[in-house]
Amino acid sequence: MKALIPAAGLGSRFLPATKAQPKEMLLVVDRPAIQYVVEEGLASAADEVVIINSRDKKSIEEHFTPNPELEAMLRERGKDKYADAVAHAGNLNVSYVYQDEPLGLGHAIYCAHEKTAGEPFYVLLGDVLVPDNKMLPAMQAVSDAHGGCSVIAVMPVPHEKVDRFGVIAGQPVGENVWKIDSLVEKPPVDEAPTDLAVFGRYLLSPRVMELLADAKPTVGGEIQLTDSLDAVLQEEEMYALVVDPADGFDTGTVESWLETNNILWQRRNG
Repeated sequence: MKALIPAAGLGSRFLPATKAQPKEMLLVVDRPAIQYVVEEGLASAADEVVIINSRDKKSIEEHFTPNPELEAMLRERGKDKYADAVAHAGNLNVSYVYQDEPLGLGHAIYCAHEKTAGEPFYVLLGDVLVPDNKMLPAMQAVSDAHGGCSVIAVMPVPHEKVDRFGVIAGQPVGENVWKIDSLVEKPPVDEAPTDLAVFGRYLLSPRVMELLADAKPTVGGEIQLTDSLDAVLQEEEMYALVVDPADGFDTGTVESWLETNNILWQRRNG
């Protein structure tokens, strides 16, 4: 089973900082944001993390490549703590595929179809950090309890902000678990079926990848993951795990990235 991390985007909200440095490599407390996501994927049922990368983002691949020369130099200088951190990052089980055109999230995920080999797979959006690594195992438990179905993480958001998100429609079927009837992208506040917003963690059945193979561009001229999720709902059940807002962090804007750094720093040093 594979955990897919789409990472080929431009990071335009962070320009000019991301002109030469990928957004995924921006520091969050003590390591690049993408390292949190890779470590989360490997702490789940996944045996490998696959980063869907741009060929221009070589620093991501360099970060996860062993560097014995640097490690040796650090140890010679008595900096074993830093040498251990370099060795850890360089030995994480990561591979790469490439998205050569910016054709949307659904297209990015399909770029890794040969890696998933007809099995269920995780999708972890790189803007979202889950430092305790407990969300994916909880989603796996929901999937196992419902015949291996797809599971999406959702998070309650303030009602007045619901039009900024994709939300689910459905009904609760257990503690923090909903059966999904439909997905609604950025509904008007007075028409939103729930205040449960899609959070950036997915456990998807193989059928989703099959549907992405034939998906056509829609909104913004891009191949949307949501379209294939809507299609799979016509064939398979899908569930949502409602997660606590304290368990995950959005780093998709400068403001949220700064807030995440502050919260995680305080947790680390509080």
